[in-house]
Amino acid sequence: MTNPTNAHSLSHLTVLVSGASVAGPAVALDLARYGARVTVVEKAPGMRAGGFAVDFRGHVHRTVLTAMGIWDEIHARQTHMGRQIVVDADGSPRVDLPSEMMSGDVEIFRGELAQIMYERTRDSVEYVFGDSIATLTETDGGVEVTFEKGAPRRFDLVVGADGLHSNTRRLAFGDESRYLRFFDHYVAGFDIPNDLGLDRTGRVYSEPGRAVALGNYDGDPDRAGALLVFKSEQLTYDRRDIAAQKRILAERFAGMGWEAPKVLKALEQTDELYFDAIAQVHIDRLTKGRVVLLGDAGHGATMGGMGTGVAIVGAYVLAGELALAGGDHRTAFAEYESRIRDFAKGCQKISGNAGPFFAPPTERRIRSRDRMYRLLSSRLLAGFFKKLTEKAATDIELRDYPAA
Repeated sequence: MTNPTNAHSLSHLTVLVSGASVAGPAVALDLARYGARVTVVEKAPGMRAGGFAVDFRGHVHRTVLTAMGIWDEIHARQTHMGRQIVVDADGSPRVDLPSEMMSGDVEIFRGELAQIMYERTRDSVEYVFGDSIATLTETDGGVEVTFEKGAPRRFDLVVGADGLHSNTRRLAFGDESRYLRFFDHYVAGFDIPNDLGLDRTGRVYSEPGRAVALGNYDGDPDRAGALLVFKSEQLTYDRRDIAAQKRILAERFAGMGWEAPKVLKALEQTDELYFDAIAQVHIDRLTKGRVVLLGDAGHGATMGGMGTGVAIVGAYVLAGELALAGGDHRTAFAEYESRIRDFAKGCQKISGNAGPFFAPPTERRIRSRDRMYRLLSSRLLAGFFKKLTEKAATDIELRDYPAA
């Protein structure tokens, strides 16, 4: 990919970005490179540390991250995660999964990635923490925005980069119940003591309909991460009530073998818990007037859909199309949507198996999964599997966007 020498300035454009996880800082970085005046609003009191590890695969991800100027720093902060081993209840190995199978070409904690982009943009982008959008009203000349705390403001464009449960999507497109498709499983994640002495390796244990995965990603000898997955009917719960979520997990994983009792004990003590349905966003369009959805807000999948890679590529395409169109959002949004939609859907498709991969419904299915992954991780098929996992991640042709 080459870049023309003439830059297309967006210095006349004011853009509000909702969300400072990954998609938000990514599009802020890309837009700021073209001179746009960007404000990022985030309901959390600051940048969020930690989170799950995310990975990048193939030449498209590398091209975009290099153009953004962050490829080398991602490599410097990568997890160096090793093998993941599927185990029996006594801890004996069943399947040994190579690192590239789960961790791609390079893997980094979500919080580390967001911090890299924040550090690159904090002097050129306005970040407003501890607030969120209350209302959006489009006019002929822009979008009038009110906030939960701050004073009303007007922006030329609004980017919803606020995740699977996007507030921007709700305000502009309607309630999430119209767009969120449940995939019969829930997932939880939190830190636990590293009692197994893991060192950048992971273990996965499955019983019918539920699974516990433990991993040490950063080499800290005292800390590990726990991932819990279970099959379920759709539950009704308050997403802000951590105590209620802990009770759900305690009930669902009661009596489970291997390290589950220790994990549940650690669950009682944790103050930081991620809990959500395994779900996907399916929406007919990503733009409405001057509002555009990016990343998980427009085509999210809770896990397994390379959502971080899609968000990074989407941010790059959105900013590039705005630059090519000289800030004309009608032209740019139409091009962005046509170029990113099939790519995002292709990545999203592979996430539908995330729940059954961790928590097959029967012992027979568990054995079948193990046989399949034992075959795919063999030396004979290792190259084939790598190409298979990269296919969706590289299934987009990047345009020659103006040099920033």
